[in-house]
Amino acid sequence: MSEGVTVTAVGDETWRDRGLHARVVNALGQEIVDGTYAPGDILNLDRLSERFTVSRSVLREALRVLQSLGMVEPRQRVGTQVLPRQLWDLFSPQIIQWRGQGDYFAQMREMLELRLGIEPVAARLSARLMTTEEREAVARAAAVMVQSDQAQDGRRYLEADVDFHTLILQGSGNAVMGHFASTVAALLRTREQEKRFTITEYTPPSAHRHNDLAEAIVAGDEDAAYSCAYATLEATLTEFVQESADANSTAG
Repeated sequence: MSEGVTVTAVGDETWRDRGLHARVVNALGQEIVDGTYAPGDILNLDRLSERFTVSRSVLREALRVLQSLGMVEPRQRVGTQVLPRQLWDLFSPQIIQWRGQGDYFAQMREMLELRLGIEPVAARLSARLMTTEEREAVARAAAVMVQSDQAQDGRRYLEADVDFHTLILQGSGNAVMGHFASTVAALLRTREQEKRFTITEYTPPSAHRHNDLAEAIVAGDEDAAYSCAYATLEATLTEFVQESADANSTAG
């Protein structure tokens, strides 16, 4: 072993084991999402151990992670069985990332429909409850979105978008809405996996809608904040429904 390099153990698990464990979790999680393993399939542990060149203990730990996400379940005298999608933890950032690789448009539609019921209320509460510093942070994030659109800087736009929605959800004073911020952030970051990425013909009006929402929150106008948040999400939902239809027609 070279000088200065140590292997840290957590129980019997080394950092190398943890890297293998993450690789197995990501591979199997993605394959379950993609349908390589269908609901009801039994995972053959011997084959998986051989395929990934990992010990049974590493494989079992990876399967425990997938079990915690509702994706698999050990069955006595049967083995580890793949569960149907309706049992998955669809709010988990891990599952959102995996679905973003292949189930992108369906996931965006489902989550935007859900966000329509949550984020306008969060915006109303933020307009009522945010401190001056929090309102200024929302305004800065919206301004960066407008600037990034003009500069065609997709990565900066995306990070500002994540900041914007996180600030509003966490600034609502509602702990459940604040917790939902990590789900929204993971969802927004699936845009990085799209071929077209972030800046499109839809971006300029979207950036300005975000700016209108920021202005309503800064002004403490609860009704305008609700309306602007709803309009922002509704327009994005319409965009993705259209894109999904276009993608399906092209594929056909």
